[in-house]
Amino acid sequence: MIINSLTEQKPFTTADGSTIRSILDRTNATVEKQSLAEASLSKSGQTERHYHKLSEEIYFILEGEAKMEIDGETRAVKPNDAILIPARAWHQITAVSNIRFLCCCAPVYSHEDTYFE
Repeated sequence: MIINSLTEQKPFTTADGSTIRSILDRTNATVEKQSLAEASLSKSGQTERHYHKLSEEIYFILEGEAKMEIDGETRAVKPNDAILIPARAWHQITAVSNIRFLCCCAPVYSHEDTYFE
């Protein structure tokens, strides 16, 4: 059985510019097909617009408000909102306030699967 505590995970900056703490992924567990991380952005911060060829993502907003853009459509998001980001969909999240959200990826997130304009 593998149980990882969020508080024991060290934060790092991803290729898109968000700060994340991997909760379960290939770096800290025997994960094969998905990953789970906590991501955060400070007010007015944003990820660099990007897409993933392989990974489908789900963002789940825990705290704060943001604007989520997927393939040119932008919507406001808030706590308890879940956002589906299909593989190959261009996307960017911009923090209206400090935000914290969960990011689930399948297959497992990798920097090598992140592409920019």
